[in-house]
Amino acid sequence: MNTTTVTDMALPGPHGRANASYIRRLFRDPAPALDALRAEYGPICGLGYPGVRLAIIGDPALMHEMFSMRADAFRWNHKFNVIGVRFVVGKQSMIVSDGPDHQRRRGAVQRAFTRPRLNGWIPMILQRTDTAIDQLIGAPYSFERTVDLYPFGRNLILGITIHAFFGERLARRTAEFSDLFQRAQAFIEAPAIKQLPHPFPHTARSRVRADRRAIDLIIDTEVADRRANRLRDPHDILEVLANDTTLSDAEIRDQVDTLIGAGYDTTASTLAWLLWSAATEHGVWQQLRTEADLVFGPPNWPITVADEASFARLEYAQRVVHESLRLHPAGLIGARVAAADLQLGHHRISEGTLIIWSPYLAGRDRAVWTDPLRFDPNRHCDISSAQRRAMDQAWVPFGRGPHMCIGFALAQMELTIIIARLAQRLDLSPITSTVPRPVGMVVNRPEGGAPFGISPRPATS
Repeated sequence: MNTTTVTDMALPGPHGRANASYIRRLFRDPAPALDALRAEYGPICGLGYPGVRLAIIGDPALMHEMFSMRADAFRWNHKFNVIGVRFVVGKQSMIVSDGPDHQRRRGAVQRAFTRPRLNGWIPMILQRTDTAIDQLIGAPYSFERTVDLYPFGRNLILGITIHAFFGERLARRTAEFSDLFQRAQAFIEAPAIKQLPHPFPHTARSRVRADRRAIDLIIDTEVADRRANRLRDPHDILEVLANDTTLSDAEIRDQVDTLIGAGYDTTASTLAWLLWSAATEHGVWQQLRTEADLVFGPPNWPITVADEASFARLEYAQRVVHESLRLHPAGLIGARVAAADLQLGHHRISEGTLIIWSPYLAGRDRAVWTDPLRFDPNRHCDISSAQRRAMDQAWVPFGRGPHMCIGFALAQMELTIIIARLAQRLDLSPITSTVPRPVGMVVNRPEGGAPFGISPRPATS
């Protein structure tokens, strides 16, 4: 008879006051707390109280094992998401759905994110980037001045997102969307106690609820218009969803709200980190500029060709984005709940445990990455197949498996084009060489934004 020996080791971790201290630190200042837990307790550790158990995973191999498990081994529609995330994105959002509902909702959205549609957005991304740069450097600001490029990037990426999903007409209302989404983004970053459900008016929760009703009205109006007047626009996502018979109107609203809310703020924060990395690492900005000149032509000339072939030629820019996402993923953690007792490595995870996995820790694992805190866009070049497998396994800023971020391809495309065009058209002067602190649990952003001295690229360069 064959027998299998199963090692059932308790998760290492702090106890007593240290346990309480780490929980507070994890939710108030997550990056240093994650670093400290990894250094003191190893690749996996446990925190929590009776009824609230957490397993923190920082090891790429254990994450790979977790991502390889069946989707029904975990739950995303769980009590930890009900408090704030589900309230903001909607109870029928694919990111808080399980089982057949998740498959159906994600499948409908996935059909809208085709490669031809993504490629069709390239000219629009370039056009909106150039317009934003023109406004940034327009008269009377021909001289260098200090600008925080985080809100600049946030508005640019939101405009791109709205344009892609709704078309040019609604993209003119980007400022309105920004106001409506801003309170929701702040709400899900607030302490859990401030997110608890209640019916009281004149509170942050009631204001977010009102904003969501306003967003839903816009979406409903656009859906009705798409059904009554088929645009047959090959690049319009909302038209695809509006005429998808597998989704109810409430489900369409929740998916659109999720795509916008979960997509643009994370990408904008990633762009802020990307600017810090590219502008402060010696030679990177110039190399981005040289490549962009070859692909797009002279910086002040109209771009005549903007398609998937030109995007593919931005090889260095893509490596810069890839490396920045390794060091500064859009979210420091991802989370899911164990739907049953699970075995990860030599450890058993009890049913109901909130599993917190960290792309931030995986991207800095010293067993995988040589000199992991150094920004090196060429670290994936000229490596062995074994090294490439290990690096691919440890690079998980968008997650893996059936709950992988659905907008990852769009995010990488936006970031690549934007950073290439910014480098081609702007001179940036960092105001400090000190890397900012990462702040935020849901969205990882640099403390203080991304302030730089900016000026137009000299015409003679």
